[in-house]
Amino acid sequence: MKIALLGTGFGQAHAAVYAGRDDVDEVVVFGRTPQKVASIGEQFGFATTTDLDTLLADASVDLVDICLPTGLHAEVAIRAMQAGRDVLIELPLADTLADAHRIVATQQDTGRRAFVDMFSRFSPADQHLRQAVADQRHGPLQVLEIETRTALLWEGYDLGLSTLAMDMMHADFDLVTALLGRPDTMHVVGTEALAGRGSAATVTLGYPHAVAHCTGSALMPQPYGVRGGWRATFTDAVLEYAMRAGYTGQGPSSLTECTAEGERPIDLPTTSPYAAMIDHVLACLAGRADNLIEPDSALAALELTLDIQDRLTQSAA
Repeated sequence: MKIALLGTGFGQAHAAVYAGRDDVDEVVVFGRTPQKVASIGEQFGFATTTDLDTLLADASVDLVDICLPTGLHAEVAIRAMQAGRDVLIELPLADTLADAHRIVATQQDTGRRAFVDMFSRFSPADQHLRQAVADQRHGPLQVLEIETRTALLWEGYDLGLSTLAMDMMHADFDLVTALLGRPDTMHVVGTEALAGRGSAATVTLGYPHAVAHCTGSALMPQPYGVRGGWRATFTDAVLEYAMRAGYTGQGPSSLTECTAEGERPIDLPTTSPYAAMIDHVLACLAGRADNLIEPDSALAALELTLDIQDRLTQSAA
């Protein structure tokens, strides 16, 4: 399998996964800055290029993995599919609903396979929660509280109020919409760092018989890394997940179930959600799995995220 990996920022995380797989024969990394693309090429032993047009036209490419800035996702994904390539698009799918719908329409028109990196769907803890809600094992979900706190670990991501929802909280809203749907009410507040880098926001989403409370903060000092988790309160139990990680998103985590009978830890696989997501994409391309991360499956969460981002942007103005 030959993969065209576009982008040298978060593309490094994808590159690390591809480098560890024996079913990926060749990776060509595209970057706009020669020094950055050379660095990632040397780090992983991949070929590199600054010529996007030639790479997209290469008929030997099996998958175009798009880790470019979000504003470029639609343009490049559409070009790639029209050139006959399957695509994996980094989260978020696009920065407007119109562009997201263009991607979905192009996928349908061309018949190409397309994936969006909804990596959190492959989190063992999130999968446990989704199944608990689906089979009603603890009764109805009444309260969902999600919190993520991070330092500014990724170059080019200042995570101010105008970008916090899209760049940091989007996966949380994907979980919320999957479990509870579109909210009836929404309350959004945020604050921005005085230095202009980093912000924090709290979002409360109301439903007829449930509430979701999502908090994201990018105000942590560098050694803090990433920490957070969620608490799901059902009529008959509470599930509580906690994690901490660094730049790669990897680190220790725990899931606990508390019922009237007591508290017990739940063992989780140590699988990286990013690695599991890529494993799923390659399994789909090989015909061994059905696509769980089609672009149209991300539209509900994207619509909610864009709505929240608009409100946060207005509050920062």
